This record gives sequence, structure tokens and C-alpha cells, in this order.
Amino acid sequence: MREYGGTEIRNIAVVGHGASGKTSLVDALAFVSGASKRHGAVKDGTALTDYSAEEIERGFSINLGCAYAEWMDAKINLIDTPGFLDFQGDAIASLAAADGALCVVNAHAGVEVGTERMFREATRRKDPVLFAVTMMDKEHAHFDAVFTQIKEKLTPKVIPVEIPAGEGPDFHGVLNLFTRKAHIYKKGTKSGDYTETDVPAEDKARFDKYYQELIETIAATDDSLLERYLEGGEIPREDAVRALKEAMKRMELFPLFCVSSELNMGVQAVLTTIVELMPNAHDMEELHALKGAEGEHVVQIHAKDDAPFAAHVFKTISEPHVGEVSYFRIFSGKLTNGADVYNATRSGAEKVNHLSVSQGKDRIEVPLLHAGDIGCVAKLKNTHTNDTLSTKEHPVRLPQISFPEGLVQLAVHAANRADEEKLQAGLHKLHDEDPTFEMHYNPETHETIVSGMGERHLDVTMGKLRRKFAVTAELTRPRIAYRETLKGRGDGQGRHKKQSGGRGQFGDCWVRFAPQPRGKGYLFDDQIVGGSIPRQFIPAVDRGIQEASARGILAGFPLVDFRVELYDGSYHTVDSNEMSFKMAGIQAFKTVASRCNPVLLEPLDEIDVLAPDGFMGDVLGDLSGRRGHILGTEAVEDEDGTATGYTKIHAVVPQAELHLYASTLQSMTQGRATYVRKFKGYEEAPHEVAQKIIAEHSKSKEEELVGA
Repeated sequence: MREYGGTEIRNIAVVGHGASGKTSLVDALAFVSGASKRHGAVKDGTALTDYSAEEIERGFSINLGCAYAEWMDAKINLIDTPGFLDFQGDAIASLAAADGALCVVNAHAGVEVGTERMFREATRRKDPVLFAVTMMDKEHAHFDAVFTQIKEKLTPKVIPVEIPAGEGPDFHGVLNLFTRKAHIYKKGTKSGDYTETDVPAEDKARFDKYYQELIETIAATDDSLLERYLEGGEIPREDAVRALKEAMKRMELFPLFCVSSELNMGVQAVLTTIVELMPNAHDMEELHALKGAEGEHVVQIHAKDDAPFAAHVFKTISEPHVGEVSYFRIFSGKLTNGADVYNATRSGAEKVNHLSVSQGKDRIEVPLLHAGDIGCVAKLKNTHTNDTLSTKEHPVRLPQISFPEGLVQLAVHAANRADEEKLQAGLHKLHDEDPTFEMHYNPETHETIVSGMGERHLDVTMGKLRRKFAVTAELTRPRIAYRETLKGRGDGQGRHKKQSGGRGQFGDCWVRFAPQPRGKGYLFDDQIVGGSIPRQFIPAVDRGIQEASARGILAGFPLVDFRVELYDGSYHTVDSNEMSFKMAGIQAFKTVASRCNPVLLEPLDEIDVLAPDGFMGDVLGDLSGRRGHILGTEAVEDEDGTATGYTKIHAVVPQAELHLYASTLQSMTQGRATYVRKFKGYEEAPHEVAQKIIAEHSKSKEEELVGA
């Protein structure tokens, strides 16, 4: 591979729904261009960018994969992305590293939820988008139907540049609307070679219809071309291509192509189109970065070789026997092999050894990468996804990728207790590799909680844990961090007396309990007068009550939001000590708290559900069935005020009712709804809910006693 400058580089994220043909298309683009020597296939585990054990086993993309094609004196960096919601973090990261998107649509399945989601994300970023209808050679392929779906569900600004000659098993070529020629593919060849002929008579009427629409649409985006068209003049191909490229920059047009990746039909046209219509790395808009480790100034980043070096790490992969491999996009400056760089995000120096570009799982070492290029490097000391690499002299921090938050939470336990330490280390490494996978320790339930985008995401992550770190872990439903509180008042005595020969133990206290407003916590009020309890023993009473309150009175959950007044007591000059009064405090809690109408509190989450209007009834009904309280709904509009067909539902739901809600919501709405959640607070649990939890606690205590 030769050296490429920024004007010769195209960075393309290949996006779409799972199983739409993205990976196969990337494989075909690299192969037909000659950059890859093997034409792999997903079904037999040889695809160029699906090479991890998990991807080969499951037959779909889990991680983003990098490859490249060389075509028309340009280097096309291709980033293959996962299509399922569970792994959308990598798809979002890919768009952050790319300058344009190739949106893949299955010729049979049409526009699916993953297609819709990633097209919206690309256009939100104002990236130019090409559409490719794949699998044109498969049964039930229907180009016109898919074209109509794209217009209705995604954008009316889509315009075919090629249409198929035949469909399904009869697919044998494409009709190119720019050249006004038919490209009839040579059967049995793997290079995508074709014979150029005139448009066949049987296709002429259909071709003329699409051609007229293309020319009129392009002309309408450029005043000089429109004038020429209205005067009956011809629009040369180079002028049409120039106008189409400019219209794509302005998000006014989205060209559409058709391909068969398996037969390599239409692949050359896609390569040519990417080079001609997609922006090169120098065309990118200026980025605004924060200067210095503290980010005290805003600076502009330009894709120029002579600018200070700045690169963004958009993916980290941990590989056995290699360690972490960091994938990065250079936004300014050049990077040479062996260079010293500076991680401005973590304020640490790094050494770049074995600078490489990826062709699937193969890494090809290069001496130099220019501004705009994508590369990778292994074994950086302390660099992870979303970090910025720059220079010590000109440290900057580039804008971070905004990854979605995990929707499914489960508790994780090492199957073997001896592996607990390895488990924690492995989980941290997996988070570095995939920021949508998160973990934290819940001190109230004494569990390690992991969160991800879905059950499948967490299942795959546990598989990685076994393979990469030799740790087998079990996922279980997390315990809910209930709490207890008091609704009434009461008073009573706590007395601890123990005689065992010699010096004994004696502590005696009288206390009053009362509720506090929600969220006000615990308050201890010392009202002792006259020395009925010596001053040095009063803190011990406080500690005893707090220790006992942590274990609750109903179901073993912490008692919160209550006030304690210590108003009387007695002591023994010899037998009294701090421990005695601590025990008295514990006894006082057990005696008095039960008299003050204790109740169970359950945690609530505030959630915002974004759902298609057609599923509103089902979503609202399901939330009501989960004891949810609907706070309001609002129609969602685009920036220009156009209705999107989605409604946002704002609700408060008990945490206990949201277990695996993401899976239910996806199933209910055909994968089109999403939601976010945040902790709201605590409220008293309904009587029947509280009684069930108390009964479960009592049963577990009995089982513990039997086991002991």
C-alpha cells in the first residue's frame, strides 16, 4: 500500500440494520479493489471484518471492524458497524471517525429499525449519505419497493443513480443513469467485471423514467444547470456529478445504488461513487477542541499535515497475546512510527510503536500516516476509547463520543470465588473496550452491577470475559435497594446488663423516635441533663442505633429519615463502658422502632420513553401494568418543526418493575422505541408489595437458621 495524503482519503462508516449485508459489502469493496486478496463470507466465518470468535459463532457483527479499499488513486477507509441495538455504541463511534455514511438496505427486508436509527444518526451529524440496496440476487428482492420505503420512512430526497437489470436470481447487471449504459456482468467472474452495452429495449421505458427524474432533481439543486436544462441543453456527466456532490453536502440529495456483494455485481460503481461524491479528509468541517489538559481555551482543528498532531481514539480492542489495540482517526498533523505522543485526556506520555492500518484482523505496519487517515497501534500504556492523542507542546482534547447509556442491569458473580479479583480486572478491561458496558458496586445490596444495551449485549460480554480473561461469571437479577422508614412516634428503653463473674457490662438509655421529612436522613439529639449518662458514653448510644438501623426492622433494609432523642438513662460506676451503651442503643432501636409504624420504601426511576405513535397504546398500557405514573406526553418534532411520528412519554416507575424492560419495549415496538432512565427517589411501597418482600426476608432468615 502506498502513502496517501488527506485529499486522497475517504472515511466511510458502513451502517444499517443487522443482517442487511454490511459486512459482505465491505468484504466485496476491499476485494474488488484489490486491497484484499480473499473474498470472504459471513456464513462460513471468513468475512474480512467479522473475525472475533463471538462474531464467527453468532454470524453477525458485534464490534466495529476496519478495512480499506484502493480505487481511482484514493484510499477508502471502510468502518463496518454492528446493526443490532445491543451493539450500537460501536456504530456511533464509527460515525464519529468517518466523514460520510454508506447506508445499507436489504433488497428483501427493506428499511428496518437499525437502518432507520443509523440514518437518523448520520443526518443528525450532517454527514453525506449514500444508499446501497444489497442482495439484489436473492429471492424476493424488489428494488422499486425498497426505493419507495426509503422515500416514505427515511427521506424523500433519495434518488437512484443506478437501477437493476433483473431482480432475484435474474439479476444480471445494472443500468447506470449517469452513463446511460447497461453494465451486464460477466457470469462466473469474481472481479465485478462487466460488459457495457446500450440499455436493452425491454428496460428502455423504465430507464427513461428514472433518468428523467435524476436529471430534473440534480438540475433543481443548481441554478446554472437548471437554466441549461430548461433550455433543452444536455448536462454533461462531470457537471451532474459536481452538482450532486454539492447537494449531498447540503443534505439535499441521497444517491441510491444496487449491488450483489456475493457476486460482486455493482461493487465497482459503489467504489467509484465513494471516490467521486464523498468528501475527502481535507473537506471536513473544522473541529473545536479544548486546548491543554485543563481545557482552558477553545481552538480550531484543521486537517493539515503541517498542523500540530491531534488524533481521537474511537475504539479499543483487547486481544490475547497482544494487549489493547487502539484505533484512532488523525484530525490534524502527521504521525510517524516510533513517535512520542501525549494523551491529553489522561495527562500521560505514550510511545507509538508498530504504527499500522487494519485490513480486518490483519495489521499492516506503515512508516507514516497523514492528516485525515485512520490507523491503529498496540500496547499503549494508558490510552482508551474517547482519549485524545496530541503532543506535549500542543495538548488538546477533541470532542468526546456521546455513547448511549446501558438499559439492562444485572448482578454479576464469579462462578468460582477464587476468581473474584480476576473478574473485577476483566470487567474493567471490557469497559475500556466497550464504553456502553458499565459496572459499579452497590454497597447497599453488596453486588457488582453490570449494565449494557440489552440481554444479548451482556451475554456476549460474558462470553468475552470467559475467552479473554478465563473467568466464568453468572448473571442474576439484581437485588432492589429498598429502604425502611417510620411513620409514627414512640419511646422506650434500651437496657444491656451482663454479669459473668468479675467485671460486668451495664448500659441503660431512654429514647424517643420520630419520622423526618423524606430525604432529611438521620438526626441524633442529645437531651441528657444531670449526668444520668456520662458524656463519654453518649456517642456510643448513637453508634449503636445507627448500626442497628442499617439492618432495618422489617426486611433487613436500612432505616432512614428518622430522628432520635436521647432523654434519660442510668449507668454503673464500674460496669458501664462504651460497648455496654452501644449495646443499649441497639436494644433501644429494636424496642422502639417497631412501635413507630415502620414502612417499606421502594426506589423509583424517572423514565423518558421515545415511541412511534402507532405503538402508544401498547406502551402506555404496559407502563400502567408496571405501576407506572404517567407524568405527560409530547409529540417529537425535527429541527424544522416537522412531526417525526414519535411521542415522548414521561413517567415514574418503581425500579423493581423495570427489570428487563428494554427487551419488552423492543419486542412491543418492533425495535423502534428507546428509553432513558434516572433515579427519582423513594416512596412508600404498596401494602401488598411490602408484605411480599417482608415474607421473602423472613423465609430467607429461617433458611439461614436451618442451614446453620
